[in-house]
Amino acid sequence: MDLAQANHAPKPYLKGRSALDWLAALLLSAGGLFALAQYGQYMDDYEQAILLAAIPTFIALAWAWAGLRNLLAGVALLSLGGIELYHADLARAEQAFLLKYFLSSQTAIGWMCFLFFFATATYWLGLLARSDFAEKTGTVLTWAATVMGTTGLLVRWYESYLIGPDIGHIPISNLYEVFVLFSLITALLYLHYERHYATRRLGAFVLIVISAAVAFTLWYTFSRGAHEIQPLVPALQSYWMKIHVPANFIGYGAFALAAMIGVAWLLAERGILATRLPSLVMMEDVMYKAIAIGFAFFTIATILGALWAAEAWGTYWQWDPKETWALIVWLNYAAWLHLRLTKGLRGAVLAWWAVVGLLVTTFAFLGVNMFLSGLHSYGAL
Repeated sequence: MDLAQANHAPKPYLKGRSALDWLAALLLSAGGLFALAQYGQYMDDYEQAILLAAIPTFIALAWAWAGLRNLLAGVALLSLGGIELYHADLARAEQAFLLKYFLSSQTAIGWMCFLFFFATATYWLGLLARSDFAEKTGTVLTWAATVMGTTGLLVRWYESYLIGPDIGHIPISNLYEVFVLFSLITALLYLHYERHYATRRLGAFVLIVISAAVAFTLWYTFSRGAHEIQPLVPALQSYWMKIHVPANFIGYGAFALAAMIGVAWLLAERGILATRLPSLVMMEDVMYKAIAIGFAFFTIATILGALWAAEAWGTYWQWDPKETWALIVWLNYAAWLHLRLTKGLRGAVLAWWAVVGLLVTTFAFLGVNMFLSGLHSYGAL
């Protein structure tokens, strides 16, 4: 091996870690073990196993992506700071300056909404004006929105326990909370692809679907008071919710991202913004990878949902409307991947399919709650 080859040879996984990587690993391990020691008595064996499994998972993610490591550090500082400011008194949300204007759950999520809207505008400005500065600003704003939204959810988790030990629960149980989760997951998936492909030209399109979710969140907040923390219904008081719902929304976020890339592909293919957008080949690759990731997590979520159903209702599948539409979504993307991988299908058909697939997914996620009733009617409008 010559010197050039030696310089580019992959380093051993552990020996190639920087001091910041090891610091992140130490802090994540310490935080997870502290949480286990502090709150383990309130967890069953499954929840303790989830917590312990999360430690190496987040360490691996932080090592693989410096941006995520920075996000975890920022969220930890802000959320722990907010929790400390409460002094176990929920009334301080309106009394302490930093809580009232920055770190209470509702205020932090409000900042998330504003920053996502602002990021959408700056991404579009960058795309239309060919401004690198505006596009970079869009990236910074998207990261900042993700930090504030994640902080808001974690502080909301603590606030639920301040209301009452029997009220406290992970904040992914109703439409308000999962729309925030959807916005955060979609943003993180996009930021990953932005970094991987070294282009910010797709942010204008992906941020549209995030802004739509944010707009719904705001409407739901002001028209229905959905931000108020409510007790969990009995069927949701299960450790399964902590893994089923996040897996589901990684799938939803990935499918939404693929659909918006499909919109960009269709415009570029017709010569609209073609000189400003990445190549059609690159956009097809992003679409494929997003749908592949989404399909994998949606499959996991469906399996977990069946196991949860067996525990809660005594059967794995009941053809409930939510279950039926989840199967339709799964079959839709299974067919998309099959035709691309085995038949070599490319181009406009798959782009249109990704866009229409988002409509199918949206109905499965939201439309079922609005128009159909069943065992899964927890988040009705």
